[in-house]
Amino acid sequence: MHTTNAVNGANYLTYQGKYKGLLGWIFSTDHKRIGLLYLYSIATMFATGVLLGLAMKFELLAPGKTIMDAQTYNATFTVHGVIMIFMVVVPGLPAVFGNLMLPIMIGAKDVAFPKLNLLSWWLYVTGVVLVLCALLFGSGTPDTGWTFYAPYSFKSGTNLLPAIFGAFVLGFSSILTGLNFLVTIHRLRCPGMKWSKLPLFVWTLYGTAWIQLLATPVVGITLVLVALERVFGVGIFDPALGGDPVLYQHLFWIYSHPAVYIMILPAMGAISEIIPTFSQKHIFGYKAIIASTMAIAFVGYLVWGHHMFTAGMSGTAQYYFSLLTFIVAIPSAIKVFNWISTMYKGSINIQTPFYWAVSFIFVFMVGGLSGLVLGALATDIYVHDTAFVVAHFHYIVFGGTGFAFFAAMHYWFPKIFGRMYDKAWANIGWLVFFIGFLALYSPMFYLGMMGMPRRYYDYLEEFHGGNILSTLGSWVLVTGFIIIVVNLVRSARKGAPAEVNPWHSKTLEWTVPSPPPVLNFDKEPVLGEKDGPYNYE
Repeated sequence: MHTTNAVNGANYLTYQGKYKGLLGWIFSTDHKRIGLLYLYSIATMFATGVLLGLAMKFELLAPGKTIMDAQTYNATFTVHGVIMIFMVVVPGLPAVFGNLMLPIMIGAKDVAFPKLNLLSWWLYVTGVVLVLCALLFGSGTPDTGWTFYAPYSFKSGTNLLPAIFGAFVLGFSSILTGLNFLVTIHRLRCPGMKWSKLPLFVWTLYGTAWIQLLATPVVGITLVLVALERVFGVGIFDPALGGDPVLYQHLFWIYSHPAVYIMILPAMGAISEIIPTFSQKHIFGYKAIIASTMAIAFVGYLVWGHHMFTAGMSGTAQYYFSLLTFIVAIPSAIKVFNWISTMYKGSINIQTPFYWAVSFIFVFMVGGLSGLVLGALATDIYVHDTAFVVAHFHYIVFGGTGFAFFAAMHYWFPKIFGRMYDKAWANIGWLVFFIGFLALYSPMFYLGMMGMPRRYYDYLEEFHGGNILSTLGSWVLVTGFIIIVVNLVRSARKGAPAEVNPWHSKTLEWTVPSPPPVLNFDKEPVLGEKDGPYNYE
């Protein structure tokens, strides 16, 4: 492998282009600066969503009204869901670490379309602003839930149109990001970077990009139809006008279940980079992980109906969707097997990213196994629309994507900022966060099995104990989150200078200075026949 490092001082943090100061950031086409813009934007929205979630847990601390009434609670969980899904977990790993690391990992100077990349971030910000307008202006905060289910989405008197249009614009941002990454991976790989040598994080971004490109337009069109129904009274989903509200559910989940894999596939890719690095072993089953990644991306299009077992569909369709739901669990299980096999007999170097990675595996397994309960027809009928679904969803989306995001943040932090974080505080933050997560969401499995409905701001006395534990868990989780954020922000400014490759990793991003230079490489890297990201010989 031949690479030549650029001058360490000429990096993207100090580079001055056509504009200076703030304008130099928001008009930059440098993929690393755009990745940081996404990081700061998404982190801000994540903190906002956490505060809304904390408010909901305060309300559920005791039966009856605690700090808000039913209407406010409906608006709170709607906004919480819209922020966390459309503004955090869907763009999260691809937009942040895809932008920051993808071009460097394949030996490119930038993404294929730098200006389109900047436009995607501007569209993200525009979508966020539109949703905030729905909250602050008009006839009240949207209260339909993040799914915007018909017919309530066009019957509600709340200020829903800006929120719908904001989600539509956020979808465009996702499509442009996926298109950019597809072309970048196809066209800009350095000499010798064959498909069989692509890092696994890049492979998962590739599968995710196809989902972003093909599935996202479906939800965009669906939201436009809701807006038309709301403004012009077109009878598409309104049964009073000859429409079908179940059609909305089909169209929404045709996108939204693949969107789960937009969230989780890059998370799996990040874990697939971290596990072999800290095990100091070749990844077990490199080709099997690639095949399972593409299988998840493909089969993920075909399982949306398991969200609708109680909505009314034929028995044949129910059996079909239930079977496919079980099938899609197989490639996910393959990845878990590969990660554990990689660690087996490895020379494990226990660092903070490794803690996050193994805790990801644990919570992902719990989330995946509880998903099979929802995929089975008989048990799904019993726990549908209960707190069990909330627990499963958060174990997969928050536990899966969130834990992987923090794992990736601690893994690539030295490369991004050129500084090391305080490892002791990082480990404490992980432990507190992990304990808080388990205490927050695990009781919801029990509450759901006992029959507590989701999305209710009040509950029966028999559910009080589980809700107390869950609320206390939310306080612990937020404490851990604060420790993590304070440590990372402080370290980015005042941390000890990082080595070029502190983890002794084998992928290309660890061959350039920290932070990387403006054009990543002063000379295009070339991979030889025996060079590869997973060669630990």
